[in-house]
Amino acid sequence: MQRVTIWPLRALVLIYRYTLSPLLGPRCRFYPSCSHYAEQALASHGWRGVWLAAKRVLRCHPWNAGGVDPVPPRTVATRAPAPKG
Repeated sequence: MQRVTIWPLRALVLIYRYTLSPLLGPRCRFYPSCSHYAEQALASHGWRGVWLAAKRVLRCHPWNAGGVDPVPPRTVATRAPAPKG
């Protein structure tokens, strides 16, 4: 179900990439570009990907050196066993 709710956001990223981005030219200081990062983060992390993409876009400015910044791998949250007794 989460994939269905994330799809509109992924569609917005794709629309930006294929319409506005070519007009603005290459400006991203990171690899992968911010739009590719956002698409990957949304695909692999769902709603947490929104937060990851927002943090990435906020770091993409002229005073940041940029560099290689891949989407972090998805981790499985483990719960501690319930105490017995």
